Amino acid sequence: MRTVFLFLLVAFPALDFGSACEEARKKRDLLVRTKRRWVLSTIELEEEMIVNYPYFLSKMYNDKIQGQDFSFEITGEAVTEGYLTINGTSGEVFALKPIDREKYDCFHVIFDVYDTDTNQKIDKELAFDVEVKDINDNPPRFIEFPQTFTVSESQVEGYLGVQVVARDIDEKNTKNSTFNITVIKQTPPEPKIQAKWIDERTVHLSFTGCFDYEKAKEYNITLEAKDHGTPPLSSTEIISLNVRDTNTHMPEFKKKEFQTEVHEMKLYRDVFRFPVEDKDTPNTDGWRAKFFFISGNEEGIFKVETDPKTNEGIFSIVKEKNYENTTTVELKIGVENIEPFTKCVNGKLIKQDGKLYRPDSINVTITMIDGNDPPVFQPPKADVYEKEESEPGRVLFTPKVYDPDSSSFRFELVDDPANWVSIDEKTGEIKGTKKMDRESPFVDADNVYKIIIAAIDDGKPPAKGFCNVSIYLRDINDHKPQLVNNSLILCGNKNNKVMIPVQDLDADPYNGPFSFYFDDEEDKKHWTLEPAYGQQGGLVSLKPLPYGKYSIPLRMQDQQNNEGHETLEVVVCDCEEKNTCNVKKALSFSSWMSPAFAHKWLDRLWQPRDPGRDKTA
Repeated sequence: MRTVFLFLLVAFPALDFGSACEEARKKRDLLVRTKRRWVLSTIELEEEMIVNYPYFLSKMYNDKIQGQDFSFEITGEAVTEGYLTINGTSGEVFALKPIDREKYDCFHVIFDVYDTDTNQKIDKELAFDVEVKDINDNPPRFIEFPQTFTVSESQVEGYLGVQVVARDIDEKNTKNSTFNITVIKQTPPEPKIQAKWIDERTVHLSFTGCFDYEKAKEYNITLEAKDHGTPPLSSTEIISLNVRDTNTHMPEFKKKEFQTEVHEMKLYRDVFRFPVEDKDTPNTDGWRAKFFFISGNEEGIFKVETDPKTNEGIFSIVKEKNYENTTTVELKIGVENIEPFTKCVNGKLIKQDGKLYRPDSINVTITMIDGNDPPVFQPPKADVYEKEESEPGRVLFTPKVYDPDSSSFRFELVDDPANWVSIDEKTGEIKGTKKMDRESPFVDADNVYKIIIAAIDDGKPPAKGFCNVSIYLRDINDHKPQLVNNSLILCGNKNNKVMIPVQDLDADPYNGPFSFYFDDEEDKKHWTLEPAYGQQGGLVSLKPLPYGKYSIPLRMQDQQNNEGHETLEVVVCDCEEKNTCNVKKALSFSSWMSPAFAHKWLDRLWQPRDPGRDKTA
């Protein structure tokens, strides 16, 4: 088989071509080192050449075979896109039009050689590469940048928070595609803004100095990206920077002294309004005032709030205080802004330091007029302990009262819900007027009866002080056990037992568990008590009883043997599901009777009976 090989001289070997061209060149170099039959003159094609087209590039010929006619054919993208052609007889290769290297940096061309006598391919498919030489025909261009951005006037010098990206599409790693980005112009010129590299395509904007909103509210920054080619090419973009006003002016009080008089032990709203002036932008945190106490308000009696509409300070008294005498209170109040203060001075950003820039302040004088203080009970709450049902007339409590403004006062009873006590107007002695019942609804769950007394001085106007007296009542055994329900139902068709609930209003140890007894010994013939001791008893019939009503006298004792005597009415009947007597069933037994006779019979059924005497219903 015949072997065809090509030799291509490359003018700038450092270029990075596509993988197809690179692989083809490696194979071609290997073939050159073995033997040669086909030789192609060097093809070196510069992009965007301004020449007359078609433009001769090279010629293909054979240095071994003589006296044989050949025809040539080339294929590939360079041919289909109309960039290259070949003279089929002479083997001359021509360029048909300019080539943009940024679109095609290399063409891989397939060629075939035919024997003109037989029209057969002399060799298998062969190829060569056309490498396009770059020229500097593209300037670097900005591809990522903000049209407009905003910075705070108080921004600390350094990074502005803005990145700019540019790109040059000429051949990589050459002077044609490497570039610089610089700030070529800015208005106004201060503070100085620079572009600093992050990587080969990206810079960030930074500055030295400080911004002053009053001097410049907007900056126009012109950036240039310029490559290193010959000749160098460049492009520019303009970025707008807006400055946001911050707190560069400290608020100042329009008035420096404030005085007033108020009465002690009272709360006051809007005593003063402190107007301030601030030259920063209204309704921003750099303009809004924030007031604070420098001295005089250690007890938190006073408060200053900011009116959100007028920016004034609203001074109020928010805590009561009792002054022994008329007293003058001296306050010192300062003002600052919500946003921290900064200022650009001689190109340097200055912060509030308490020396060069310190908050403005005012002096406030408040005269607290001493009023008629009310009498004070010592203590203001008193506890008294008393046994319930004690005989009235005994002194329960005598108060102690102190009044810094008066030595003459009288006493009165403010609240005595059960009318159980009286008070001496001069001494304040509290005496019982009635027996006190611990079980009364006026006594709370803790067995306490509460009253309120007052002491009134002779001032103008009179002042009144109060004392809460809690009378703790100790229980006695003054209640007897009693039935919760005096009438119960015993369901004869279900069981022979009914439980007897009992209550005693006394507290332990004067209540249950209870002991149960029959008051009539005859009842023991028909009934028994089981249980006969506990919080409730149980009544059990010893044998089936005729339906009707039975009266059973009972005796019940608490833990201290205090007895209660009551009669329990027990109705014996057939019951429905809810343990209620089935009246319809009872009526059905008397269906053979006349209506009048039936009602008489039922009335008799519900009359109390002695089971020893009545054997049938």
